[in-house]
Amino acid sequence: MYKPRTLSRTIHRVSGAFPILFLTGPRQVGKTTLLEHCGGDRGYVTLDDLEQREIARNDPALFLQMHPAPATIDEVQYAPQLFGQLKLAVDRAKQPGMYWLTGSQKFHLMQGITETLAGRVAIIDLLGFSQAEIDGRAESSEPFAPTDDWLANAKAAAGAPKRLMDIYQRIWLGAFPGPVLGGEAVRDIFYSSYIQTYIQRDVRALSRVGDELAFHRLLRAAAARTGQLVNFADLARDVEVDQKTVKAWLSILETAGLIHLLRPYHSNLTKRLVKTPKLHFLDTGLCAYLTGWSSPETLEAGALSGAILETWMFAEILKSYWHNGLEARFHFYRDKDRREVDLLIERDNQIHPVEFKKTASPSQSATASFSALVRLGKPLGPGAVVCLKETDARLAKDIVAIPAGLL
Repeated sequence: MYKPRTLSRTIHRVSGAFPILFLTGPRQVGKTTLLEHCGGDRGYVTLDDLEQREIARNDPALFLQMHPAPATIDEVQYAPQLFGQLKLAVDRAKQPGMYWLTGSQKFHLMQGITETLAGRVAIIDLLGFSQAEIDGRAESSEPFAPTDDWLANAKAAAGAPKRLMDIYQRIWLGAFPGPVLGGEAVRDIFYSSYIQTYIQRDVRALSRVGDELAFHRLLRAAAARTGQLVNFADLARDVEVDQKTVKAWLSILETAGLIHLLRPYHSNLTKRLVKTPKLHFLDTGLCAYLTGWSSPETLEAGALSGAILETWMFAEILKSYWHNGLEARFHFYRDKDRREVDLLIERDNQIHPVEFKKTASPSQSATASFSALVRLGKPLGPGAVVCLKETDARLAKDIVAIPAGLL
């Protein structure tokens, strides 16, 4: 069963303006399926096919003759030799929407694409299903902002309020199409196979990863630290590698779309800001599997409960930007006095502060650190506490409590 994706609107819009569209994201998030539903009668070829891969690498001009525009080329990371020939083809034809490319290994691709196809390619990111897509709200999904307009639109599109275990069921199951559509019956085997395939197929291809077992230990150690500031020394000790290796491997996981390293807001106006990034796993189902939680109930009651809820809320907000084809200018705030704001959204020259709380009764104290943001020297827009309330509520003049079910 196909579920509509919010990114469909962006694909049609940018394909009408750029000759090449490059859709990237982790494996198994539905990139090929999405393009098939958007593409109509476009040609299609995948470089998972070894014969096609060989032609693309050794004779890219012949390959493009065999697959003329408009065409979709899947897993293009296997033949970066194509980029130069694609440039020649689109410069000659000067038509929008000629080639749609997908790739699961952005770390291999970005340098070649940005150098060779600059100005000719639109790069967009796809993650697993958003809550809006799962709920059938893909068409109405908008980039999150804690404003009256966003809240009114979200409430108009939302269904029944979600309760605590509804949220944790969704967190535990994750957002990959496999377990979302297949349910609990396929969850464990999906994630087990995903980890094996990812390590054996993708990581082995990376020269920077020589020890697969250590890399697997890093995956588990990172999952256990989701929603926390990254302690590179602590990670290196647990994984039994040096800090330089930990930083390199986390970079691989980030560019592969499996984690997001949320950077702290940095301003020359103050030197009292913490400079360590915060780690978020971008699929909470994978995170819960790696950390061994066997059910939504044990996850909700366990030590990871608050951190993984924060991570899920953060990922939903991130998807609301990426799946609308927008850059997410996100940071967090933490100073040497330990005042912290979980998320700062920069938009229209304003900073919107957002706190994530595992509570159904947030108080004004939840936003106590918002006042510290005046030192950043930027206008503050409306803020929010995203929480487990079933209905929204005004906490202060420009601060609202937003139910997680509306994300």
